[in-house]
Amino acid sequence: MIRLTVAAAALLVAAVPAAAQLQEDTLQARYAPALAAGYKALMLCGAIANAEANGATRTPASVARWELSGIQAPMSNHVADLPARIVRSPSGQVTYVAVDWAADMPPRLAAYRGAQKGCSVLPIGTPETALEGAQQRPTPVPATAARAAPKPAKGIAGRDLLAMAAQKALDGFAYGVGARTTAVLIRKGGATLLESYAPDFGPDIPQRTFSVAKSITATLVGAAVLRGEADVNASAGLGLSDADPRRAITVDHLLRMGSGRYTDAPGNRSDPLYYGGASVEEAALDWPLVAPPGSTFRYANNDTLAAVAAIKPTFARHPPAELFAKLGMTGTVAETDWQGSYVLSSQVWSTAGDLAKFGELYLSDGRLPSGERILPEGWARYVSTPSGPQPASGFGYGAGFWLLNKEEGVPPDTFAAVGARGQYVVIVPSRQVVIVRRGEDPVGTRFDIAGFTRDVLEALRPK
Repeated sequence: MIRLTVAAAALLVAAVPAAAQLQEDTLQARYAPALAAGYKALMLCGAIANAEANGATRTPASVARWELSGIQAPMSNHVADLPARIVRSPSGQVTYVAVDWAADMPPRLAAYRGAQKGCSVLPIGTPETALEGAQQRPTPVPATAARAAPKPAKGIAGRDLLAMAAQKALDGFAYGVGARTTAVLIRKGGATLLESYAPDFGPDIPQRTFSVAKSITATLVGAAVLRGEADVNASAGLGLSDADPRRAITVDHLLRMGSGRYTDAPGNRSDPLYYGGASVEEAALDWPLVAPPGSTFRYANNDTLAAVAAIKPTFARHPPAELFAKLGMTGTVAETDWQGSYVLSSQVWSTAGDLAKFGELYLSDGRLPSGERILPEGWARYVSTPSGPQPASGFGYGAGFWLLNKEEGVPPDTFAAVGARGQYVVIVPSRQVVIVRRGEDPVGTRFDIAGFTRDVLEALRPK
């Protein structure tokens, strides 16, 4: 009898984890298409509405070809099969995008907020009736579309080697097999030496910057420091009270990815915020400490978003759009969550030309061509100097920028804004060069930006 009881207990213990795993699998099977629908809605809205705000055109087929292919799981398992509708106002402007994902739930929605706010994904379960007043003009979105061949790169006279390097990048083999370059732009001494685009892209077509936005955040912090409205060595204001140990986290810790806060994965996938419709306030600011501030490097979207929150009071008078206007970045928009908080860890759309202007700000150490200073003197040195904990391998890290200071054949003062899917703004102060490479690289493919930078600089070397 005792043996039977022990055996029964063992079976019961074994059944509990199995039942829990089944419940978890069911939950994830429900959540994954909801995220995929949010991803699809936001990418369609951002790509099409922001291009149209620049006077350009993107089609649903183009977005399916580039932004919606080669993406990360779990979105990749569902996104192609989810029906989407682009909803426009009577004047023809995109109002929102709706993507169906479950028969018993409303579609996922991404709403266009205008030229200075772009698109915001709404929380899962938001009904379409929340977006009243739009006339529906459904535009079907193809599930798949063939990839177009890149156009030849054209350099200026005497720059054949430069054009060859750009063409190799566009071909998608020399700097990473399968890499998909959408734009290459190279400037030296204030002059554009080469500018070339893949089909579906051009000078007025913005792309999502992904984590290049983190470098934009560092720049906004710098502008606030110059105005006397921020101090990188001051507390970022995290935590519930002065007794909360998170109050010791400074803005500098956050810019350097050294807050010591927990993250659920390297980089923080941030899916609930980016594609689920959670807000910055609820998804990014209250993570607990697991290490003393300044003691560990942990690349995290949440640290950047906490740095943005620290300067949020300045945005009423000095929004990101003001910085973009001063730099002449007329095709750039910083998007927000549905509550109006900027998602400046990733959700900025910008053109290649605008990112080149952004890079050139650092060649001049924060001065505009007019001579006006908009960043503190020495800010370029601050963001490009490693301080405190560093990544275990690969590029070094400064304050919001990656460092190419240990790459063979690359000047040691080289630093870069880097984003997912192959977004790069490489800044080489000693050569007065900015290299912009945009891409929609598939998951698992990495563009060799150090190798490309070496080839470009060699092509520009006086013969």
